[in-house]
Amino acid sequence: MKDYPSAENRYVQQHLANERTFLAWIRTSISIIGIGFLAAGLVFNSTYSETARFFSIITGIGALVIGSAVIVAAALEYRIKRKQINRNEFRSSYIIVSLIVILMLLVFGLLFFLMYFLLFA
Repeated sequence: MKDYPSAENRYVQQHLANERTFLAWIRTSISIIGIGFLAAGLVFNSTYSETARFFSIITGIGALVIGSAVIVAAALEYRIKRKQINRNEFRSSYIIVSLIVILMLLVFGLLFFLMYFLLFA
């Protein structure tokens, strides 16, 4: 009797690439969360204004929430791509890329305001 490879075995390279992409998203989310901790730690025991403290807290919490959202989105996208690879019907990730760009612009905006209040206010 002849053994036929499963869909998982036929597309090993694609599945490995999918896993590498997932791990890259995880590294990105860890970096985003790290930026939040750095921003929150800038004014922890300092004499900066209350506005700077407020933006520091908002930036820290925002980065934590956005980093967590990236982890969830990466896990969902990994599962979707895994099924698409097995069905041999790949579609590009337009929604997750757009979402990440918007969320990163939000984090950078918060960091901009934080730096403004730390340096000039």
